[in-house]
Amino acid sequence: MKYMMFVITDSSPDTERDESDVDGWVDELDASGKRVIGEVLQAPAESRVVRVRDGKRYVTDGPFAETKEWICGFDILEVADLDEAIEIASRHPMARNGQLELRPFMEWDEVAGA
Repeated sequence: MKYMMFVITDSSPDTERDESDVDGWVDELDASGKRVIGEVLQAPAESRVVRVRDGKRYVTDGPFAETKEWICGFDILEVADLDEAIEIASRHPMARNGQLELRPFMEWDEVAGA
């Protein structure tokens, strides 16, 4: 199964800060083939929100929502199941210093059958 793992900042990190190296986490998962790709994103101020309403395009400078938490990166994981994705996410340093959201990719055969 494929999961998108959003890496999210958090205004209240764990008091017991995890100083482990993200590069070590990445290297381990890349070597195992469990991490398909991952990137760090620029700050929300660099984002743009695009909408089309009544045939007219609207572009708004980000961030669109006022929040203290924001997506600062992502990883795509290829794993056996949700339990494995959770185990991998719990080892990421941002599990203590931020938060991680796991979202499964939609299987196209599920969409076709819907």
